[in-house]
This record gives sequence, structure tokens and C-alpha cells, in this order.
Amino acid sequence: MREVVYRDVPSQEAVWEALARHRAAIADHFTAIGVDVVIDEAEGYAYLRTREPEEGEETLPRLVRRRSLTYNVSLLLVLLRRRMVEFEASGEAGRLVLTREQIVELLRVFQASSTNEARVVEQADRTIAQVAELGFLRELRGQRGAWEVRRILKAYVDAQTLADFASRLAAYAGGEPTTTEEAQTVEPESER
Repeated sequence: MREVVYRDVPSQEAVWEALARHRAAIADHFTAIGVDVVIDEAEGYAYLRTREPEEGEETLPRLVRRRSLTYNVSLLLVLLRRRMVEFEASGEAGRLVLTREQIVELLRVFQASSTNEARVVEQADRTIAQVAELGFLRELRGQRGAWEVRRILKAYVDAQTLADFASRLAAYAGGEPTTTEEAQTVEPESER
């Protein structure tokens, strides 16, 4: 449980079955150390999240690592989440798969204009690699440059975060100044 567990990943089937079978005992174990087990059966993933202490409750040390996200990573996560909403709204079944070129194009709209195309693509590739390292993108086997957007993204970029970021981008596009600090990171609903 150090990472997200997926129902549809063959190497994680045994872990998923153990979670389903012993759900209450596992939840009790982690609750005692201040961690919640989040299982989304509809989407087919599970992960750990630091539990916020209730009033009067002792604050326990943080066991789940927090990650600070760069602007580009935050931007890509929000853009991917927005693309996922569009994909689901279209009624298409299956998983969302984007090509490297499609992801670069998503980012290009929000990057500073540059005459150096290679630099823009290189920065986009770095951002894609960082998002893949976080587990939100997975390159498909045998299809170089084809990336599956993992459904766990829904737990990290919720509807409120998506709406907040969209309003910031709209304000920015409308000419209203947005400080770097305001647009620096997406605060995820939960942690890994």
C-alpha cells in the first residue's frame, strides 16, 4: 500500500482481493496509526491518506509523504482531469489514452510563447515524465508515446480544485494579473 493499488493491474490482483476480503480489519489497523484506507470500487483503485485529527484528538506524526508540485505538473494534472471530464461526458467507454503530441498540445496553450520549439517539447516531456512518476499517467506497452490517464487522478484533483483552477486561468486569460504564488500548485484533495 505504499502506492496506489489498482484492481485491473495483474500484478496487484492478490492485493486487491485481500483488501476486499479484509477491508474492515485493514481499515482498523491503519486508523490506529492515523491513516485512512480509501477504496473506490467503482473506479477500481485504493490508496492511503493521512487522517485529519478530530477536535481534541492527538495529532499523530505524518506517515504519508506530501509532495510539492511545480506549476507545470499542477497545470498538466488539471488539464488531464479536465480532459477526463470531457471524455466521460462524451459517453465513451474504456480508458482515456492520449498521445504525447496531444499532451504537448494541451500544455502549449498555457506555456509562454517561444521560438524554440524543441525547448517547449523538452519541457513538456519532462512534465509528462514527472506526472508519470507520480502515477497519474502510464505509458502503454508496445505503443511508445501513448499514455493512459489513470483514474486515481479523480481523487487528487477534485471538482472544486478543477473549478478554482479554471477560474484562475480565465482571470489570467482575461488580462487580470495572477500571481505566481496563486498559480504555483494544485492542492490535492488527498495525498499519496
